[in-house]
Amino acid sequence: MASPPQHNRSRSEDEDDPVERMISRTGCADLHYAVQECMAEHQDWRKCQSHVQTFKDCMMTFQNTRKEQLIKQQQASTESTHR
Repeated sequence: MASPPQHNRSRSEDEDDPVERMISRTGCADLHYAVQECMAEHQDWRKCQSHVQTFKDCMMTFQNTRKEQLIKQQQASTESTHR
């Protein structure tokens, strides 16, 4: 039985995909690709849970950092308005 084709995207394909652009901005793209490759290889999401969890942790870290940045920006903007 032949193995499934590997995930092989060119840079131009990624640039046209808004999801790929969003994931690239998070710094978690390599982990996202690891999940995709695992899924392609095993055809069973249960066998890829360690990859999924690592990607999820990365995304949560990005989201929490971004949330903190937005709160700080909002506070700074509120403070400058009340002066």
